Amino acid sequence: MKKWASIKANLPALVFIASLIAGWELVTRVAGVPAYILPAPSAIALALAENYALLLEHTRVTLTAVLGGLVLAIVIALVLAVAMDRWKLIKEAFYPVLVISQAVPIFALAPLILIWFGAGLLPKVLIVALVCFFPLAVNLVEGFGQVDPEAVDLMQTMQANRWMIMRSVQLPFALPYFFSGLKIAATYSVLGAIIGEWLAARAGLGIYMLRSMHSFRTSHLFASIIVVVILSLTLFKLVELTGWLAMPWQRKTKDSMEGD
Repeated sequence: MKKWASIKANLPALVFIASLIAGWELVTRVAGVPAYILPAPSAIALALAENYALLLEHTRVTLTAVLGGLVLAIVIALVLAVAMDRWKLIKEAFYPVLVISQAVPIFALAPLILIWFGAGLLPKVLIVALVCFFPLAVNLVEGFGQVDPEAVDLMQTMQANRWMIMRSVQLPFALPYFFSGLKIAATYSVLGAIIGEWLAARAGLGIYMLRSMHSFRTSHLFASIIVVVILSLTLFKLVELTGWLAMPWQRKTKDSMEGD
């Protein structure tokens, strides 16, 4: 029943997308739109099928930078969030800088990173980490700030040390906020990797896009965009699944609410 309800809820969107693709195909064929301006969906599907192996290799390169940047952003965000929660002075010093940093566009910082660290994998990982760091850090700080003080007091009366309080109370309270930030970061991570590849790289989906654009192979460009969308959605769903597995108490709460 739940599966049917989910399909029924998504049916209007699926019908709209199918109608949009059909209309797109019809317009390009009837109006005779040049393929280098707007290729038909069938041409994009053909380009995707013919260049599957090449796109897969470029995806592997991009995914390496994405995962490396995500891991780095998670580690730094977690360390900084814990420090800001534990020491008020660090929060007062770093939190405004954290917010102000979002006013600096990544396109302005990326060339500097490439100058400082060269054109290898490292600068792409750093660009991805910069893109992902803010939503992770802000959500973790927010999560730690929502911890029930009575639960902390109870642990302290039981002679629990800081690590036990962090592990048993603060982290479980902050996990929903963490995974909310990670969903945003996972989606942005692919964009960060693409930006890094646009500036300096030898392989990756960003390079494939540039080569397709310069050779006016618009169908190949659309094919790479589809791969980027699929990659972003896959990462989003993986984070969602990980959060579902990591927070069984959230599942129980949701099930009880649905039962009511």
